Amino acid sequence: MSISSEQKPIGKQVTGSLHMLPAIVELNVGGEMYTTTLSTLKKHPGSKLAEMFTGQHKLRTDSKGRIFIDRPGTYFKYILEYLRSNQVPTQCIQDVYKEALFYDIEPLIKQLEDSPQIFGEQVARKQFLARVPNYSENIELMIRIARAEAVASRYSSVIICVVKTEEDVARCQDALNSLDMDKKSVVKFGPWKAAPSIYDLLDCIQMDVKDKGYKISLHAHVAEKGFRFKSQDFFHIIQFTWW
Repeated sequence: MSISSEQKPIGKQVTGSLHMLPAIVELNVGGEMYTTTLSTLKKHPGSKLAEMFTGQHKLRTDSKGRIFIDRPGTYFKYILEYLRSNQVPTQCIQDVYKEALFYDIEPLIKQLEDSPQIFGEQVARKQFLARVPNYSENIELMIRIARAEAVASRYSSVIICVVKTEEDVARCQDALNSLDMDKKSVVKFGPWKAAPSIYDLLDCIQMDVKDKGYKISLHAHVAEKGFRFKSQDFFHIIQFTWW
């Protein structure tokens, strides 16, 4: 049986441009229900959240007629609390920051960026990693190698070489050549010009791979040949556990 153009699936109605929004607004944010005032939602003109409720944008509603926003509802309560009372959240800072960016609430974004958690991540760590050539690409390469070697295995390992200076690169070149002759893949990080050490970068690598959902552990690399120095100074093994 065909469905006429007037029929709309329950829970997927779309309102047209709303010129008259009610003073009290019921929201369904990712399955979490909220009730607030229109003036609260429009408190910061120019924000994406305020723009949504100007009456110029199409808004979806759920089956109960509540305006639906397809975002994580858990953290919207912190957004709403800030709009109501200017109270900056002290919990779930990273997640609330993502939502503040999405809703483009500039005053909240700026205050969150002053918090130790966001300041440390955005200013200190990310600016350091921006000075490590091809850092993100090397993380993805390391994961691809580990996945390729995981067939019918519980574990797979990737050798990484972390060098801070050009002198370190020169010291490691013979060892890299030896590993290449043995057909062993090595992902090289560095060199970089910044204060953090090799072990600081190793912490970053572990943090970012774990944030992608992988279970990993770091081990020292013990060389069999081709090394004229302690291999664990620069060479390490990232072991992935798959089950």
